[in-house]
Formats: sequence, structure tokens, C-alpha cells
Amino acid sequence: MTRYIIRRLLYSIIVLFGVTLLVFFTLRLSGDPVQLLLREGNPTPEDIEALREALRLDRPLYQQYFSFIGNAVTGDFGKSLRYKTPAFNEVMSRMPATITLAVAAYLFALLVAIPTGILSAVRRGGFTDFASRLVSLAGLSIPSFWLGLMLILVFGVKLKWLPVSGRGEGFAGRLEALVLPAVSLGMIYAGTLTRLLRSSMLEVLNTDYIRTARSKGLQERLVLTRHALRNALIPVVTLAGLQIGFLLGGAVVIEVVFSWPGVGRLVVDSINNRDYPVVQAAVTILAVVLIASSLIVDILYSVIDPRIRYS
Repeated sequence: MTRYIIRRLLYSIIVLFGVTLLVFFTLRLSGDPVQLLLREGNPTPEDIEALREALRLDRPLYQQYFSFIGNAVTGDFGKSLRYKTPAFNEVMSRMPATITLAVAAYLFALLVAIPTGILSAVRRGGFTDFASRLVSLAGLSIPSFWLGLMLILVFGVKLKWLPVSGRGEGFAGRLEALVLPAVSLGMIYAGTLTRLLRSSMLEVLNTDYIRTARSKGLQERLVLTRHALRNALIPVVTLAGLQIGFLLGGAVVIEVVFSWPGVGRLVVDSINNRDYPVVQAAVTILAVVLIASSLIVDILYSVIDPRIRYS
């Protein structure tokens, strides 16, 4: 197990290096940030060159990259070209909002998928199975941004039950503001997890040890919860761990739709303003979160199913 974790950590470092390399050089293709910063006031070539030198953008790209890597290790991503504050601080100040949204969407998906997937498998071929499969298919098919707009139209504009933008004030206000974006973001993952859990449960329910448990006279509730569900959750946990990255990626669109003050909206604004330090900091930090979550999910496999061993 220890050897496996060490190998995964080394692999994660390589992946993180590739992410930073890709985002660093891709951003440079979008144009010169100095031109954007000095777009007003008719700057002279001397002004442009002086600012480029002050921002250390006059050096070769490979020198800029290695300087970025060296500073990023210590948490120094430079200062935001727009806000004039450390880029790391800008990203971390928005991180709680993004994590709150992602966790809420994740919990919504699990709360919908687990009971729905179990009922669909247990009552295969019945109305419950048909309804759950129809809902999960709708969740997979509807784009999250379109669903968000429809929820805004119905529950925000027409019924006026819930706020449609911002994060709200106070506990009750924040909870109300979280409902629509969390449902919009979590619906597609609820559909995916429902279908996967149904398939996994059907496979487990047809195994010999489930038939043995039933033949011993165990209550059906115990058979489902103690024996079937635990083994059926293994592929669900696998997919759920992988979907953490998709949740963070999907949060970008949802944060824009609902004006949610998270990292995704910050990244979009920073890209539009060519604020390289903030974009680089945000992508790097999110990559670290994704890689760490993937490693944790791998370790949890052996907790859920002791038969799994790493070599």
C-alpha cells in the first residue's frame, strides 16, 4: 500500500507539471496583458516596455515558466494584474464559495442517486424503475446551464421562491441562494450515479452470496443494506471520485449563470482580462485538489472492499 501511494504521488507530480505547462503556454497565446493594462491613455512604446520589464514579461518564455514553477512551490503566483493583490489570495478568497457549491451539488446527487438506484434495481421492470430511468436520462441529457436558466425562470422569476444570483446573507439566505445552483450542477451527476448504481445493484443481487443470505431468512432490508449495497457502491465510489473534477469544471458555467462568487467566475473574468497570475494560480490549485481527491478515493477502495489489495 505504501509503495502504491508513493507511485501515485510521483505520477501526480508529473500530471501537475503537465497541467502547469499547458496552462502557462496556452495563456500566452491570447495576447499581451501589457497592452490591455495600458489600453487607456495612449501609452508610448517606452511606457509599454517599462511595464513589461516591471512585470518580468520581457524575459524568454522558458525563463518565465521556470520562475513561475519555483515561486508556485512556495505559494507565490505573483500579483494579480487587475486587482493588484497576490493571485493566491484572490483564488483562496473565492475557494470557499466554490467548495460549498461543489459539496452541495455532490450531496444532492448522492441523496437522489442512492435511493433511486436501489429502488430501481429492487423493483426492476415496474413503474418505479421506469420513472427513475426516465428521470436519470433527463438529468444526463439536459445541459446544466439550460437547467439553471429554467430554474431561474420558474422558481426565481415566476414563483419568486428563491434568489437567482449572489451568495445571500446569513445562514438562511445563503442556504436559499445555494439551492438552485446546487440542483443545476448536481442533476447530471445524479443521473449518472443512478444508472450506475442500478446496474451494479442488479449484478450484485444475482450473486450466490445474496441468494445464500436470503435463504438463511435474513430480512430483505438487511440483505440490501449490509450485503448488496456495500459491494454495489464500489463502482459508484470510483465514478464519484472521478466526478469531483467534473463538478469543479461544471461549477465554472454555473457560477457564471448564477453570479456565484467562486473560483470559476474569477477564472472567466481573469481570462477576459488576461490576468495571467490569477488564471495560473486558480488552475494549479484546482489541479492539486483534483489529484488529491483522486488519490483519496483510491485509498478508500480498500476500506469499502477489503478484498482489494494494491501492489
